Amino acid sequence: MNQTLETTPAQRDAVTDADVTLIVGLEVHVQLDTQSKLFCNCSTAYGADANTQTCPVCTGMPGTLPVINERALELAIKTGLALNCKIANYTKWDRKNYFYPDLPKGYQISQFDKPICGEGHLTISDAKAAFETRDIQIERAHLEEDAGKSIHDETGAKKPSKIDLNRTGTPLLEIVTKPDLRSAEEAKAFLTELKLILTYIDVSDCNMQEGSLRCDGNVNLHINVDGQKIATPIVEVKNLNSFRAAERAIAYEAARQLRVWKKDGLGIADAPKQTRGWDDANQKTTKSREKEDAADYRYFPDPDLIAVETTDQEINAIAATIEYLPAKLRTELMEDYSLEAYDTEVIVSQGIGVVKYYKTVADFLTKSASGLKSPGKTASNWVAQEVLRYLNEQNCEIGDYPVSGGQLGELLGRIAKGDFDQTRGKDVLAQMLENGANLEAAVEKLGIKTVDAGEVEALCQQIIEENQGVIEQIKGGKVQAVGSLIGKAKKLNPNINPNLVKETILKQIGI
Repeated sequence: MNQTLETTPAQRDAVTDADVTLIVGLEVHVQLDTQSKLFCNCSTAYGADANTQTCPVCTGMPGTLPVINERALELAIKTGLALNCKIANYTKWDRKNYFYPDLPKGYQISQFDKPICGEGHLTISDAKAAFETRDIQIERAHLEEDAGKSIHDETGAKKPSKIDLNRTGTPLLEIVTKPDLRSAEEAKAFLTELKLILTYIDVSDCNMQEGSLRCDGNVNLHINVDGQKIATPIVEVKNLNSFRAAERAIAYEAARQLRVWKKDGLGIADAPKQTRGWDDANQKTTKSREKEDAADYRYFPDPDLIAVETTDQEINAIAATIEYLPAKLRTELMEDYSLEAYDTEVIVSQGIGVVKYYKTVADFLTKSASGLKSPGKTASNWVAQEVLRYLNEQNCEIGDYPVSGGQLGELLGRIAKGDFDQTRGKDVLAQMLENGANLEAAVEKLGIKTVDAGEVEALCQQIIEENQGVIEQIKGGKVQAVGSLIGKAKKLNPNINPNLVKETILKQIGI
């Protein structure tokens, strides 16, 4: 790639979107779910009063020595395995030197040349086929300790900034991708899938509001000018506190870089890497500083920490603790329950608890309603529409849902048999949710009774005799007019099956 190609204003003005390829790499910091910090016993609990979860070790007092948190190592390895990374049998610790008010030691303990997790990949896809399914390569994932938090006055009163060191020393796993992402939508999909994996394997709560998952994006463009490629200077975009913000920031930065390049024509060799922050309120990036290179951090091995050696047996034991991964579950639901990609994504994206609940409903329905054409789809519709709506409205987890998977499966089985229609079925479910009643008690309380064939025939005959005008419309080809007759039948007998009413009326009038 010719990075120093000189271009004229006319050449730059002639560049269109078709000539531009967006290049994105992500750096994701994941706070591992440990009870104590990476090198000391201080708590990692969120929300404590400022500077109450510190000690001489994490604040860098002279004479103190760090001790490695074994649980953090295990969670890092578990994450690497879930991301198809090669796990290092030998890894060491390095000091990353820089000065900032919330870094009390003046350096950060990290991993430079021998990270705990090597190359891997994460597969991204889109249920609506917005982009092609493909693997995004992961360059590395390494452990490091977090810095503290600077608290700045945002009232305009120009009060002094404050420092909270509670977060100092919290274990982080930094996951670094190769520059493989080609759109803001792909970046969002990567982050969404990564978060889902991390929650499935229970290594982090991934709460972005609490800082448990933080993301930076490295963005530049490859521009085709008369058959030659020009790379724009790389910009690291920070302050991406939501996946939506990441998507917007990357899209904005791509457009900004193209505008700037069309003005100055500078390539990657002509300007240093820059750091910009995302201003979500104004929907734009703003310049922060020029980015340091690795040499600026003056890495060297930490003399207070020994290297970590992990055997293949230990790695295999950690691998055995990974029971479910989203990709495998998607395949299982599509193959075993005949779900479409979109329905599968709705279920899997809610977490393993909802997946297990769904499978219980679908399995019960498959056994109890053998004549039902698509029990998997029926179960999916009810879980996605009724169950998830309740969870959202009540702000609770699937474990708190009052109706078990078996009970919902039994209810759907009764609907499939024709004991009552879906509308009455939803009434039954609402009764079960409200009063904690079992299925039979709910049906009895609502006064739902089975309507035999003779009653259906008689009621339909009555409807036909009393609505000759509508019958003539139906015979004239306006079959949808039967809907008004079904409504009249439901008023006369709420327990009657509307599908059976439609079928019987059409049969009685010879259609």
